[in-house]
Order: sequence, then C-alpha cells, then structure tokens
Amino acid sequence: MERPGRIHAALSMAVVAMCALLGTGCAPVGNTPPSATSSSGPSRSGAAQSPVSGPWRAWSTGLSRQEASGSCGATAHQVVCATRSGGLVGRSRANGKVTWSVPAADSGKSAGLVVDAADERAVTGIGGVLRAANLRTGRAAWASRLPEGRAYVGLGAADGTVYAFDAPPATAGNVTLTALRASDGRPLWHRGVEADPVEGIAAFGGRVYTADGTRVTARAARTGNTVATSPRRIACPHLVSGGHYLVCTGSPLSAGDVFPPMRRLDPTTLAPLPTPKDTGEKPVRALVSSDGVLMLFEAGAEDTSAGNWNAYDLEGRRRLWSYYDTTREGALADGRFVTFTPVNDQVMRGRVITIDLHAGPQTTGAAAPGMSAPYPETRDGEGPLLVVPGDDTHHLVVMARTHASLRSMPLP
Repeated sequence: MERPGRIHAALSMAVVAMCALLGTGCAPVGNTPPSATSSSGPSRSGAAQSPVSGPWRAWSTGLSRQEASGSCGATAHQVVCATRSGGLVGRSRANGKVTWSVPAADSGKSAGLVVDAADERAVTGIGGVLRAANLRTGRAAWASRLPEGRAYVGLGAADGTVYAFDAPPATAGNVTLTALRASDGRPLWHRGVEADPVEGIAAFGGRVYTADGTRVTARAARTGNTVATSPRRIACPHLVSGGHYLVCTGSPLSAGDVFPPMRRLDPTTLAPLPTPKDTGEKPVRALVSSDGVLMLFEAGAEDTSAGNWNAYDLEGRRRLWSYYDTTREGALADGRFVTFTPVNDQVMRGRVITIDLHAGPQTTGAAAPGMSAPYPETRDGEGPLLVVPGDDTHHLVVMARTHASLRSMPLP
C-alpha cells in the first residue's frame, strides 16, 4: 500500500488538472446560486407550515446563535436543528428558511439530538428535559421531565423507540437507561445500568447496546432485560456501531500510548469475530457503513490533529485504503465517505471531498473522488460539521459554527 502522503499528493494533482481541463473551478451545481443567502430567525411556535415541494437545492443561510450552539440533523425532507435551550427548529430543504419551531427555555448540558424520520420525530435533551417535535406538522409532540437532581446525558433511537441515559450531573455512576415510545413519549421501561454515557447508545435488530468502558451489554429492546454480555477477555474501551455491525476499539479519550486491537463482535452473542488488523495508532473517530466498511481515523497518541482515515473491510478482514487528513469530521452518504480536505494542503484545503468506500482515493472514472468548491462554511476556522440527509438524496449540508450558518450542496 502506498504511503498516505503520496496518495494525498497524487489526488491533489489529479483534481487540479481536472478543474483546469473543465474550466469550472469545481463549483457545485444547483438551482440557487452558491452565493445566495436567506435570513434565518425562528418562527413563532405553532406557526403554519410552509409547504415544501421539489428536490433538495443548493443554498446557504444564517443560523441563530441558539442553533449554532446546538446541533443539526436532517431527513430526506428537511433540516432540523436543536437549540442550546432545548428548542427545535425545522428548515426547508428548498431554501433553508425556517418552516417551524418549537421554542424552549431549558438550561444545562445537551444530551444531543436524534432525528427519527420513520416515526416523524426529532428529540433533544437539555438538563432534565426531553422534548420532541412532530417532523410532519412542526408541532410539539411530547416532553419528559426527570426528578430534580438528574439530567439527560445521552440519546439514541431505533424502531419507534427513543433511548435516553440520565444520571446525577455531578456524580460518577448511577446511570439509568430509559426507553420511551417515540410517537408520544410514553415510558416503556427503565433500568439502572453499568454504562459510560460518553460511549453512547447503539440500537438495531430488536436490541439496545451499551458499554461501560470495559464490557458491552445487550438488552432486549422490548423489555430492557439483559440478553448478552461481551467476554471479559475482550477489551472494549470504545464501542462503534453502524448497519448491523459492532466493533470495539481503543478509546479516543485514552491518555496512553498503547491501545487494544480492534475487535468485531457478534451482535447476538457479543462473542469476538475475525477482524482486520488495525494500525496500532490511536483510534480517534469511527463510522461503519451498512455493507461493513469501517472508516477509522487513526493518529499518533501524542498529536491527533492529523492522521489517516483508514478503510477496513469487516467481512473481508483487510484494510482497503488510507487517506491523510487533519480532521476527525466525517460522514457516510450514497456509498461514499465524506470529509474535509486537509487544512495544510495549500491548494485544495477548505473543500468537501467524497471517496468511494470500496475503491478509495486513487480510483479514476465513475468511482473517482469528488470535490466541492471552497466555501466560507467549509473552511477549517469555521469548525464545520457534516449533516447528511440520507435516503439517496445525493445531497449534503455543512454546518459552520464560528459564523453560524448552513450550506446545502449536491454531494460532490
């Protein structure tokens, strides 16, 4: 396999040559000029829905500071942002304008945002309150409040169920996992669990998985009863999930220089399965595609500001390719890996690049890498985040935190 630096250099030269040949500057296409900007202030609660028709379009728009301090997600039909006070805002896929909002005035640390298109719900948690909005109508759907002294610290969702961790804010341990019906917030069950909320919640195939930094536990999604635990001989500092795959890696929070080997787990028994060999460097961020390609950002233990996105075939048990980068931000869309170009590449920095999951960055032809034009929102100084609508929309949204904006673009 070629060294990452050589791959990176070859890719940069190829893209420059392609842009010069076409004379287009590699600008994306769309029905709205890239420079078009729409205003953003959230509409009042209960405002009538603005009908949205047609496909996703290219646009950019400002965000409120409340949204920029929160997080955003998307379905095939709209963008949804959670505010830092626990509110929810829906935005049009056609122009980015606010179509509905569910305001809130909660305070505390955010538990995150889950957008469940199948159940038409967006759910966010701030402090001791979970709040849900109906994606179709833009109305408040339900809210769930914890007793004083506890706060929501993590969220997940699957198959019509929302899962939430809660714990005392200033106390380690004493974590509870609650399952609520997504449609109306009705509590289904709750269990005290041995879990590290930072590790998150994975749910698929009628089970919900949690990790405590050492072991993984599987519970029945319907009852919350424990159905499997991983063997003690398998170290699992960090649990990664995607599709129907579970993978244990070293923790990105580790202060050490040595990390346990990557191990794939059987989702039914949690027994170890044959797994490709990783590089031995520090695992920083991971994504898993539905067809079993693990994208793992690995970097030196002392400096994680730059490293390599390595693609591993979990079924074939081999490393497919590598891409040098300076960001852990990545996403999966339409069979491609999406990230930002390295900030230290003087020619190609500040762009979105997409790479075929199986073919890699050196491929030519239909599977060759795609690259966007440089935009204000994609610059490293903006702290950009990737939001993927999914469902083969062939579209992408970039959230810029520094100057509080969104940009919608066709997937490069």
